[in-house]
Amino acid sequence: MDNPNLIVTCVVGDGEAETGPTATAWHAIKYIDPAESGAVLPILHVNGFKISERTIFGCMDNKELASLFTGYGYQVRIVENLEDIDADLHNSMMWAVGEIHKIQKAARSGKPIMKPRWPMLVLRTPKGWSGPKELHGQFIEGSFHSHQVPLPNAKKDQEERQALQKWLSSYGPHELFTEKGDIIDEVKAVIPSNDAKKLGQRAESYKGYVPPNLPDWRTFCVDKGAQESAMKAIGSFIDRVFTQNPHSVRIFSPDELESNKLDTALAHTGRNFQWDQFSNAKGGRVIEVLSEHLCQGFLQGYTLTGRVGMFPSYESFLGIVHTMMVQYAKFNKMAQETTWHKPVSSINYIETSTWARQEHNGFSHQNPSFIGAVLKLKPRAARVYLPPDANTFLTTVHHCLKSTNYINLMVGSKQPTPVYLTPEEAESHCRAGASIWRFCSTDDGLDPDVVLVGIGVEVMFEVISAAALLRKRCPQLRVRVVNVTDLMILENQGLHPHALSLEAFDSLFGADRPIHFNYHGYASELKGLLFGRPRLDRVSVAGYMEEGSTTTPFDMMLSNQVSRYHVAQAAVIGASRRNEMVQVQQQELFTELNHNIVETRKYILANRSDPDDTYDTPSFD
Repeated sequence: MDNPNLIVTCVVGDGEAETGPTATAWHAIKYIDPAESGAVLPILHVNGFKISERTIFGCMDNKELASLFTGYGYQVRIVENLEDIDADLHNSMMWAVGEIHKIQKAARSGKPIMKPRWPMLVLRTPKGWSGPKELHGQFIEGSFHSHQVPLPNAKKDQEERQALQKWLSSYGPHELFTEKGDIIDEVKAVIPSNDAKKLGQRAESYKGYVPPNLPDWRTFCVDKGAQESAMKAIGSFIDRVFTQNPHSVRIFSPDELESNKLDTALAHTGRNFQWDQFSNAKGGRVIEVLSEHLCQGFLQGYTLTGRVGMFPSYESFLGIVHTMMVQYAKFNKMAQETTWHKPVSSINYIETSTWARQEHNGFSHQNPSFIGAVLKLKPRAARVYLPPDANTFLTTVHHCLKSTNYINLMVGSKQPTPVYLTPEEAESHCRAGASIWRFCSTDDGLDPDVVLVGIGVEVMFEVISAAALLRKRCPQLRVRVVNVTDLMILENQGLHPHALSLEAFDSLFGADRPIHFNYHGYASELKGLLFGRPRLDRVSVAGYMEEGSTTTPFDMMLSNQVSRYHVAQAAVIGASRRNEMVQVQQQELFTELNHNIVETRKYILANRSDPDDTYDTPSFD
């Protein structure tokens, strides 16, 4: 993508080709615009066996394979002349390159082919070809026994050692090496003299990164006190990013862009789908395909070759690519430990349509577990952000798009929510990773009885609402309200680059005051981050509890015990340890809040909606 002169050969084993992600990946050609991008030449290597079983493709004849891949949209050529496989493969490769150039020439001359049939090769060779034929009465070549190590006991077993000698000698090493052990000149002549032409030294594979030209995120901010969807705000920002980086930034999305209210990103571009007559030959910075695996594959390839990508998704479905994300992080870790591999852009996930606001989707769409998947990565790679409003999300996206070598996960709401901070305040807050929100704290947060912490958009709103509720019902209770936007600051000191020192943690949350965390994800994740910090007996954590259905937003808060009433109850219990004026009212306040929970649930059940004032911005006048 966006490398118009590059052709990449991709060899796919017939075992790997049985996987669901690979089955979908054959459709990837339909998202390549030959006017702006290069090409992929897939080679399906059919040797018939997996580790211990026949393959599906190995049991299909040539006519069946040709019919299948012709249906996918390919021109298929079978390579199987075992008597002269080199010539057969060479001629087939030359044919394929010629076909690719025809498609590209038509597109680049203004006469694009509708539904071009890209070439692919099917290479048929026996499993373990040219290896030992048989051993101990068992076939090796042409069977699954040649998978992995065909002669595992050659060091001790005379028969295996002789088979190994015969096998290696069959390659004619005396014809390939000189007496001094050097490679003969005929072989050296094949190697390009220009290092940049060598397959392992292509610049795209290790030093292609160019930082994106990013606009000033502040120009997209909204006024403090307004209501705005964070996704709409960043959609406009991403639109400008596209116009300033027309060939190096893309979105890969599983058919959810408009549902996630990111459609403003399409203001000056379109969806790149070449088999659609209405978008054919029009380019486009957005690729939407309802396969998270394919989106992840596109994102990884695009990022590793020097460009910048984003993967927005429903929260519940990012877990589908969990293992792909982990494998990518492992690869990038090893790459960064070499002396020659240069930085690449970070992988950027935008997670929205969360469990907290699934008004028309059910239990299946409520799953914040991808946060935990990222938390388990090496500290130098893992970055998880939960910006509380549109302005903080804007500065977070800007930061992530210019970062390198991280796995960035940004979690936010697509629904309009209050904007709490000015652009300047948002930048300062996100730089620190957390801050005391004085406007909803008692006396700017000084000398609190309890510290209430919100991490996530909706649960932070509940913390603020709880603080307003307590100010009216129990003005003697002193509250400090904290928002955490960078989850990694909570990690124990020294375990993550962003982790707060003991002194910084105590200055933010207090050294000895009860702390209640209202968290968007699973409570166990947060407890794991905090583990090892001193005085955790004063900490309580509430988070998603796997409770929910197709219900109202506030009912989700109630069901998972992260509502303002539950937060207020935790505050009353915590404050009672220190403040006798709260202590003498604890039982009365607690039962009153319980009554609020019961009555509100009755109202929701009867009216099938939340009470009208549920999402009014709390006042602290």
